[in-house]
Amino acid sequence: MTTWFTSDLHFGHRNIIRYCGRPFASTPEGVEAMNESLIRRWNAQVAPGDSVWILGDLAMGKRHETLPLVERLNGHKSLVPGNHDHCWAPGQRNEGKLDRALTLYRSVGLTIRPLEFNLSLGDRWVMVCHFPFEGDSHEEDRFTDLRPTNEGQWLLHGHVHDTWRQRARQINVGIDAWGGRLVAQEEILDMMAAGPNHLGPEPWGLDPLEATHV
Repeated sequence: MTTWFTSDLHFGHRNIIRYCGRPFASTPEGVEAMNESLIRRWNAQVAPGDSVWILGDLAMGKRHETLPLVERLNGHKSLVPGNHDHCWAPGQRNEGKLDRALTLYRSVGLTIRPLEFNLSLGDRWVMVCHFPFEGDSHEEDRFTDLRPTNEGQWLLHGHVHDTWRQRARQINVGIDAWGGRLVAQEEILDMMAAGPNHLGPEPWGLDPLEATHV
């Protein structure tokens, strides 16, 4: 069994195609193609018995239409909510709406986790949160009141899209930073063993369907 990490899939989000340079047309047909490609890419890596940690911003648009795509994804899926997920209290102040959102997210097979916590990776500990300690995909840091405190620990996060893969002890597992693929626990441990570093994003790789025609 393998443990995987990812974030910021943004199922159903047209603007993310242009914003992050995803290899799809910025049209309704392009969004559908993106959704299907994300599912193929995921299932080409993840086996049914694997575990996947999604560090926020899973689906956009009409959630009752985009979230059911999650049922087609392999593995046991845990969601650490991000600013675009409706299943967290800070983003959904109406208690009734929060309960309905939680029901919807759980109905597609997601386990909802806290906004930040420490996770054991073998013999190493790492903090997980949607937000980095500092830095953003915008000019200014947003959601500063929701960010974890930097006490020198390693952090796995999303939110910054393709801004970096690694910045010091911050490792961004976002799908756009890793060329459209998920990150295995072993890769995370190798990065931690190598020490603080600065790594840029990987270019998007071929969709498994495209690869069969090369």
